[in-house]
Amino acid sequence: MVKSNRQAKFLELRLEFPFFAFEKQEYSLSKAGLHVQYTFNLSDRYYFKPSFFIPRKSCFLPDASIAGKLDNILFNIGMIELISYWKVTCSPTVILYPFAISPEQVAWWKKLYFHGLGEFFYLNSITEKEESFMQVKMASGKLPPVAGFLLSDGVIIPVGGGKDSSVTLEILGPQRDCIPLIMNPRGASLETIFAGGYRRDECFEIIRTLDPLLLKLNEEGFLNGHTPFSALLAFYTTLASIMTSRRHVALSNESSANEATIEGTTINHQYSKSLVFEGDYRKYVNESIAPGINYFSFLRPLNELQIASLFSGFTAYHKVFRSCNVGSKTDSWCGRCAKCLFTYIILSPFLTQEKLIAIFGKNLLDANDPEMKLYFDQLAGIAHEKPFDCVGTINEVNLALCEILRRHGQEELPALLAWYRSSSQYDQYRDLDFRDALSQIGRDHFLLPEFMILLSDVRNA
Repeated sequence: MVKSNRQAKFLELRLEFPFFAFEKQEYSLSKAGLHVQYTFNLSDRYYFKPSFFIPRKSCFLPDASIAGKLDNILFNIGMIELISYWKVTCSPTVILYPFAISPEQVAWWKKLYFHGLGEFFYLNSITEKEESFMQVKMASGKLPPVAGFLLSDGVIIPVGGGKDSSVTLEILGPQRDCIPLIMNPRGASLETIFAGGYRRDECFEIIRTLDPLLLKLNEEGFLNGHTPFSALLAFYTTLASIMTSRRHVALSNESSANEATIEGTTINHQYSKSLVFEGDYRKYVNESIAPGINYFSFLRPLNELQIASLFSGFTAYHKVFRSCNVGSKTDSWCGRCAKCLFTYIILSPFLTQEKLIAIFGKNLLDANDPEMKLYFDQLAGIAHEKPFDCVGTINEVNLALCEILRRHGQEELPALLAWYRSSSQYDQYRDLDFRDALSQIGRDHFLLPEFMILLSDVRNA
């Protein structure tokens, strides 16, 4: 990612657009499903109307059971959707019309916005303080109702089409009453649930639509950058829990997501996948939306190497999974981004080169172009910062690379691997025990004992 200095533009836009208003939320339940639309007002100059639609499925509770209990969760989904539109000007004041929120909730949202936009602020060279970057005002004194729900012991599993959610689906699916959840279904996510033994009509689908005006303003030079997508997904999974009466939401975020992208800072591309956010959200959802929902990451005790080891044995997913953001629209591996390279590296100790080439189309470690070398250096910690992508820790990458070198023996090395063997990073990691990383189990997680037993059983199998 290339940094740009947009501090002056940031200050200019905040003066030109002093407020951003969450004006209203509208929804209807029909035979087709749940239709929701929001209206956001940017200083009476621009109006955004994002929406989403959830096709009706047999897993839904009867309309009479949920119709009067959706206002709160839909308001909170509006609050997290708002971040994508607010960031174009970072207006200093946000005004809420549908409902009010408590001072504790204001602090919660400001923390999420500030740290969830840490990458956005960093890459735009914007300097602000958490306490002053945004003021929240309420046009109404009415708090959203916190309703009680009867929740079964079932599980919602968000599936994105990558290796991590495939592992969660494969382990939990046969053991629990599970419903896969997909946002904006694409080939990889659908093929993943099919590989897990599910039909499409058994899946909770969300069709989310951005207002085209947002893309137009991005093209015109307004502020743009990364937003905390996993936080947005968290609120949608809570809606799924309410509409299907499932108590548990099992994410697939690993321990590696806790590592900062910029060393020595709190800037983390994966902030909303971190344990900190997970703990914050668990508290928030139970106090402010739906008591009893158990939001947790099933893979949190594991590192990326352990997940890759498990995934290597789940061969039904090898042809269908995709983790490449660049190729997401075409369900392909672009073979030229940091995410493709990381996935290739982390799987290499566990799959043969023939199988890896069958998945990715080529040996990604044999790249000679400067861009791939930069990604490699960032992943291995040779460069100053990690890639701004959902990748593992520097330690995990180096352990994987050293193990790949051990397996190569005296064979001619691909270009990036040869470069790595000549680096000081290799000297630092070459004597560490790869097997030790595969035997570790993290203690910082929110798994109930019943889920921990399932995870331990499959690791020990």
